[in-house]
Order: sequence, then C-alpha cells, then structure tokens
Amino acid sequence: MGVVAWLKSLFVLQLLIGFVFVVSGLIINFIQLCTCVLWPINKQLYRKINTRLSYSLWSQLVMLLEWWSGTECTLYTDQATVDKFGKEHVIIILNHNYEIDFLCGWTMCERYGVLGSSKVLAKHELLKVPLIGWTWYFLEIVFCKRKWEEDRETVFSGLNSLRDYPEYMWFLLYCEGTRFTENKHQISMQVAESKGLPKLKYHLLPRTKGFTTTMQCLKGTVKAVYDVTLNFKDKQNPTLLGIVNGKKYKADMSIRRFPVEEIPDDEKQCADWLHKLYQEKDALQEHYEKEGCFPGPTIKPKRRVWTLLNFLFWATLLLSPLINFAWDVFVSGSPLLIIGFMIFLIVASVAVRRLIGVTEVKKTGSSYGNIEAKKDN
Repeated sequence: MGVVAWLKSLFVLQLLIGFVFVVSGLIINFIQLCTCVLWPINKQLYRKINTRLSYSLWSQLVMLLEWWSGTECTLYTDQATVDKFGKEHVIIILNHNYEIDFLCGWTMCERYGVLGSSKVLAKHELLKVPLIGWTWYFLEIVFCKRKWEEDRETVFSGLNSLRDYPEYMWFLLYCEGTRFTENKHQISMQVAESKGLPKLKYHLLPRTKGFTTTMQCLKGTVKAVYDVTLNFKDKQNPTLLGIVNGKKYKADMSIRRFPVEEIPDDEKQCADWLHKLYQEKDALQEHYEKEGCFPGPTIKPKRRVWTLLNFLFWATLLLSPLINFAWDVFVSGSPLLIIGFMIFLIVASVAVRRLIGVTEVKKTGSSYGNIEAKKDN
C-alpha cells in the first residue's frame, strides 16, 4: 500500500471529510430555509439560488468519486449526442444495479453543468434523511410512496411545477423502482411471465407509470430521453464505503439519445416503448458481459476542478476552528471536556456511517414483490 492509499484509509481523515460534508450541509440547508421568503416574490430567483446551494453540497460527493478515489468514467456514445449535454431539458433512464450508480450519474451532471439542477423521482422515505432529503425538498424534488392512488396528485403537481424551471435539468428515473437484487429479479420475472412480457436477465421489469406520467407532464419542456446503461470494469461491485476508502473504480456508461418526437404520446404505446427499451438495455449488458465493454465510440470527459475547490473552501472554513477547538480541549487537561469531545467524535462517526448506509444494497428497504407492489407495477 502506497503512502497516499494509506492516508486515504485513515479513519480520522475520513471522519474530517464527513464532518465537512455534514456541517456544510446543515449550513446550506439553513440558507435554503431562509430563501423560502423569495418564493412568493420571485420564484425563479429562489430556484437559481437553490440550484447553486445544492451544487455546493452534491459536488462534495462528486469530489470523493473524482479526486479522492480517482474513479474513471468512460462514455460510450457519439460526439453529436455529447454536444447536446447540458443544453436541453432531458429525462435520464438509468439502471439501478449499484450502490454508487447515482454518484456516477452526478459526476456526468457536474461535468456538463447541470448538477445543481438535476432532479429525480425519489421514494418518500428519503425526505426524512437529513441533508439529502432536506436539500431535495428545497430543490422541488418529486417524492412518491410508490402507491399510485396516493401519489397521483402529488406527482402530477410536482412535475407540472417544473415545466418553467429556469435552469437546464436532467430528470433521473429509476424505472425499475428499486435496486436490483437476485431475489427481486426472480419476483420481477414472475410478474413478467404473468403479463406475457419478455424476461430480462440484468434488469427488473420497469414500472411504466412513472415514466409515462413524467413524459406527459413535462411534454414541451423535455427535449429528449437519455438511456444510460452503467457497468464497471472487471466485474467490480463498487460501494460508497469503497469510495470513502479511496478505492478506484472504472465505470462505463452507454448513452443513447431519443428525441421525444420518437416516443409515442399514447400511454400504452409509451409503456410498450419503455419495455422495448429495457430489452435493448438487457442486450447491451449481455454484450458487456461477453466483451467487457459496450459497443460504439468512447469519450472520456475531463473532470473539472470546481468540485475540489468547493470542498477546499468548506474544509478551510470548518476544519480550522475544529482543530483549534480540539487542541484547546486536550491542552486544558479537563477530563470532562476531553470525554465530551470524544463523545462528539463517536456521534459524528455514527452519523456519517448512517448516511453512507442509505446507499447500501443490503440496507435499502423495498416492498418489491408484495401484493400491493405488484398491483402498482
């Protein structure tokens, strides 16, 4: 293990990074709360400010991927498609197989200038997660309980409100509804068989309602759908904890652009189009399994320095007083102060670990396979 790799594995450094993320996130959330007074006066100004505030938080996670772990992302697409990145409102359809698939999506958003304005159709449970859910709330993220009768009004209202969004946005959809596991896949293919749909090998059966509703509500705003299929070299199974430990991964992303004019307006035909798309995604994953790469030309977009500079700003602002305080505590020799500070460190480490746990496959709860879930599919 080299010196740099050893330093990245040190718990104290990881804890300091977590401290910067958590405290800066709380500061950003407080500022976002203060901007709410702008909503009735100038909604677009509120949105522009919150786009930049959220960038300041999310880019710290992107920094971990790009600069701390050095993870590489290669795009399999053509230059004509890349030339449109960050210059139009789009819907992103991404496979949900990995703990850090969202982070790979965010690094592409960052490199093409839409990280702060990126959107997602998120499960309602995430609204309660500190920093993540709170920031998303101020960003007008659409939360759903994945029960259509309860979600209908909320989803339609949330999506329709985004039609006049002032910044180019990439709206992420995990059409599979939950992260892929072997157990969920088995249940999903039973549903596919009962519906007479072709079985998928590498994906769950897509839930079409979210996609068709998003297409309907954002018609006239969204210009294209980007189909993104993600995989990793050497059959790697990346985790956020691995990223925090400085482990380097090599991500490959196949990206295909579909103008909205090519997608049927009729709900059933639109749903059929999505099912066909997932059969094509499955074929792409089969190709990757056999060849170790996706078909087509490759492009490696360069990482930008802004994520690193943003983190260094927050680190300089927050770590200096923390280190001075810690020094004063230990110099004081007071057992009470030292014990209190150690308790603070333990609580902080647990809090950071809990945030990481949100992304872990084994800890992501889902009703997938329940009778109600099947009905909503």
